[in-house]
Amino acid sequence: MTAEEGLTTRLPKAGETILGHKFFVGFGGKGANQCVQSARLGAKTSLICKVGNDSFGNDYVDNLKKNGISTAFVGQTTDAATGTASIIVNSEGQNVIVIVPGANLLLNFEDLKRASDVICKAKVVVCQLEITPAVSLEALKMARASGVKTLFNPAPALADLDPQFYTYSDIFCCNETEAEILTGISVGNLEDAEKVGRMLLERGCKLVIVTLGAEGCMMISGDEPIPKHVPAGKVRAVDTTGAGDSFVGALAFYLAYYPKLSMEEMIRKSNCVASVSVQAPGTQSSYPYRKDLPQDLF
Repeated sequence: MTAEEGLTTRLPKAGETILGHKFFVGFGGKGANQCVQSARLGAKTSLICKVGNDSFGNDYVDNLKKNGISTAFVGQTTDAATGTASIIVNSEGQNVIVIVPGANLLLNFEDLKRASDVICKAKVVVCQLEITPAVSLEALKMARASGVKTLFNPAPALADLDPQFYTYSDIFCCNETEAEILTGISVGNLEDAEKVGRMLLERGCKLVIVTLGAEGCMMISGDEPIPKHVPAGKVRAVDTTGAGDSFVGALAFYLAYYPKLSMEEMIRKSNCVASVSVQAPGTQSSYPYRKDLPQDLF
């Protein structure tokens, strides 16, 4: 998915036109972002998706290859344009995003069958909702059937999410906005995040992580019903776009390569990676490489 990003001093009100001071086009899409962050930390990654047979799609395939990501299951289609995300960021680093999925929605069950070998032999499979939900759910089921750990990020969130997503996700990771859409609970503090976590556990989740931006994360699991708040380090945010994807990509990396770490420690390290990403503009362009991070993260 191509990301078009504009920087302004503040976000516009409904019907308002305001001046921005910078515009750039980069690479985005939740799954791709997460894959890129994992790859930059040293993971062997593969992305299963569809892009258009257009200039954006061609550039996207090249970008994935430059990041060391397998594109064996990145299909190009003439039936739809490459997905796009239009992003506006204010001077505090807060953003609003409009997504047009495009070719993403053409990924189908046959594409998953072709990629079954890479899904079933992975250490971790990460899914989101920028493709057709039923296809994402099928990928989780395929992974679970082969004993692969599943990490699900319900974004963009759906109020009528299929209940099977809860039971087929080893780790269910949502932010405050997604949590409210899924549960009806507005997350304004740690207690609210705890309520969300408990509700999602009741729906069948094994472990729930609610990301809280600058406040870090709230974690709760069926095995350890006492919730744990894992704070994030304080940094000056330039652009929070894609920080959640940086976190999820980092978490997938630690799950795959450092499975003996406690979940709390994995989250702490993932918070550190995401905290670096918010200190630079752009989405994938802000994601750190392993060589540029403190070595105590590895």
